[in-house]
Amino acid sequence: MLVLNTGGTFNKRYNPITGELEVPMDNYALERMMGDFGEKPPLSGVVYKDSLEMTIEDRKMIADIIFHSSEKEFVIVHGTDTMEITAEFLSEIFEDRIIVLTGAMKPFAIDEVEAALNFGMALGFARGCEKSGVYICINGYVEHWDKIRKNKQLGRFEVE
Repeated sequence: MLVLNTGGTFNKRYNPITGELEVPMDNYALERMMGDFGEKPPLSGVVYKDSLEMTIEDRKMIADIIFHSSEKEFVIVHGTDTMEITAEFLSEIFEDRIIVLTGAMKPFAIDEVEAALNFGMALGFARGCEKSGVYICINGYVEHWDKIRKNKQLGRFEVE
């Protein structure tokens, strides 16, 4: 398994100088969550962006890492606003991998519980999943990417 970090709200931290939540250029939240793991999956920071700022080039970079990896399972920490766009993009490329995208509606720095729950569920699902595909794991759900959507009016994910 390989964990890829792309940033998103999951990773945001408050910058006291600018007064804004920013995506830092590090893997602090994930490293902290995996701190007590006996056997830690490899972790790679890919891009550190809010998902609204992600480009097709960023998605191609993620796909390239997956393509060249010998791993079969991947957990991608991703911003929630465009998670389904990345999931669809990856689903058009990979048929032989288990790819689970996860994120959080609140930053780990503000609410450790939601981010840790989503990440833990994504890891467990990826490890136990036997059917290749691209999945989204968030808010207690793990579904094929095209069966779950973010309801932006209600601020939550819903299964279709």
